[in-house]
Amino acid sequence: MTDRPLKAAMSTIATATCLVPLLASFAFAQQGGFDPERMAREALAEPFVGITADGTPEEGLFAIGGTGVPTAPVIEAADAFIASLSEAQRKRTLFPVDDPEWRTWANIHRFERQGVSLQDMSETQRDSAYALLRASLSAKGYETSRDIMRLNEHLAELVDNFDEYGEHRYAFTIMGEPSASDPWGWQIDGHHLVINYFVLGDQVVMTPTFLGSEPVEATSGKYAGISILRPEQDLGLALMQALPPEQQKAAIIGDKGRGELLAGMFTDNITVPFEGLAATELSEAHRQSLLEVIALHVGNMDDGHARVRMDEVRDHLDETTFAWKGGTADDAVFYYRIQSPVILIEFDHQGPIALDGPRSEPTRRHVHTVVRTPNGNDYGKDLLRQHYEAIEHEAEHGSRKP
Repeated sequence: MTDRPLKAAMSTIATATCLVPLLASFAFAQQGGFDPERMAREALAEPFVGITADGTPEEGLFAIGGTGVPTAPVIEAADAFIASLSEAQRKRTLFPVDDPEWRTWANIHRFERQGVSLQDMSETQRDSAYALLRASLSAKGYETSRDIMRLNEHLAELVDNFDEYGEHRYAFTIMGEPSASDPWGWQIDGHHLVINYFVLGDQVVMTPTFLGSEPVEATSGKYAGISILRPEQDLGLALMQALPPEQQKAAIIGDKGRGELLAGMFTDNITVPFEGLAATELSEAHRQSLLEVIALHVGNMDDGHARVRMDEVRDHLDETTFAWKGGTADDAVFYYRIQSPVILIEFDHQGPIALDGPRSEPTRRHVHTVVRTPNGNDYGKDLLRQHYEAIEHEAEHGSRKP
């Protein structure tokens, strides 16, 4: 094992499907019986493959090419953020573009993180970090991200624990050097908020992205009135309710437990078979409703790259499935999964962890969501692979005599 903190050691955790329940209850395991050293050893055993439907990545899904969407504002914001850091902070924050630090994110609060935390930044540095978020995300994505931070502060108020929760307990790292041509990216990592943002030219891959909160609404305190993920909840439920009974039955894949999320932290290589209702079975109106649900999750990207992503989603709509666990009443708790060769989306009502309530019963007060790019392109890794192969090809070709 290297001398890097445990977080990095866990970057390649073994991803057998049987481990998913353990990972879903990770926060509980931290209270006792959990063996991080064992998990670290398992993590080092497996290289990145990507989430697949059957264990073998589908090839030819992603290609290097122009999108016509400028990334210059993101580059400028990243350069300004880096320039604002001290030399010591830069040493903690800057990583190579292919560093395993990409994969060592965690949505739980008790975890050692790399980079520089918002709470350790000056006001000027914090403003630069927020400017990077604002340049990279849509208005919706930026406000949701900031509201997750604010709700983490609200949680600290509710449980009187500012040592573990708070608005500024989120760490930034930069992978590679911001560039208009070479690959690079950034990551924000913290409780219920993780964004991985890979850039190659004018292409962007913004997965894995994890958004959630406990609670999802502040009814008191300094941030009273804010809430998150209600449209993702309500529109998903509206789609399920609108389906005819036989299609609702086809979509349901099991009973709802306290936590159903499959593709959270340390699950980069899991196998997630296609389940539920095929989009080819939907009416045209319901296909459009499905696209609207997907667009809510994708729409946290900046508007231009969200349009590019949705074009990709539409190209594979006939290979898409919609799966459901839980009830369908207006106040139901539930889980849904939308899956195609190019996107995996999960929405899940979770059981309480920090707040009061039966731990085994999911509640609308605690929500997890994740967006992934299956078949090897989370963190932009398939694009990065192609980039390196192109460089190697050019080097070989250039070395040949005419």
